[in-house]
Amino acid sequence: MATRSCREKAQKQNEQHQAILAKLLREEDNKYCADCEAKGPRWASWNTGVFICIRCAGIHRNLGVHISRVKSVNLDQWTPEQIQCMQEMGNTKARLLYEANLPENFRRPQTDQAVEFFIRDKYEKKKYYDKNAVNAFNISSDAAQPLASSPSLQAAAEKSKAEKEKEKKKEDKKRERESEKPTKQLTAEKPQKKEDQQSEAKASPKKSSEPTIDLLGLGKQYKIA
Repeated sequence: MATRSCREKAQKQNEQHQAILAKLLREEDNKYCADCEAKGPRWASWNTGVFICIRCAGIHRNLGVHISRVKSVNLDQWTPEQIQCMQEMGNTKARLLYEANLPENFRRPQTDQAVEFFIRDKYEKKKYYDKNAVNAFNISSDAAQPLASSPSLQAAAEKSKAEKEKEKKKEDKKRERESEKPTKQLTAEKPQKKEDQQSEAKASPKKSSEPTIDLLGLGKQYKIA
């Protein structure tokens, strides 16, 4: 019974996710691939939050999961976290973030090789990336979680940076403690030395000057008559 209820729950959740994705795909910018602008994208890179076509999805897979994590909109199972990423980003915001510094007369690549170069420049090298755009996305004050908290590459980078700083602080504190230890030991050793000297003095008292006995009586003086 428990297994059946779990299946029903998972199915219900999947239906909810599909409804959310379908709604997102009805938005104008999401109707076209975020990279090559092909119509009707059915794939997504959930950690970057963009909807893409099947050709660009293949290129995204080649980038590696540390850069882009690809899922089919209607063939794969989605988690609440992944759905949240898509809701928070979408093609409109993603372009403001990843294409902020595109040249004015830039034309979208169409050949497979040109598209791959563009995608690598865009997501891997972050050639057109705008770091300041992340803060600009948090428009609504009523939002439960800001965009920066989503597990995108930017958030992952900030998290790793914070962890490194935390580790560095720990190491600095550890070094300070170690540097304080020798001085404490020296101050503790000084009274011990005095005690040792006192104990040594008690163990080996000064030799008292004992009178020497003249057995032969050579020390005596005799008068000759």
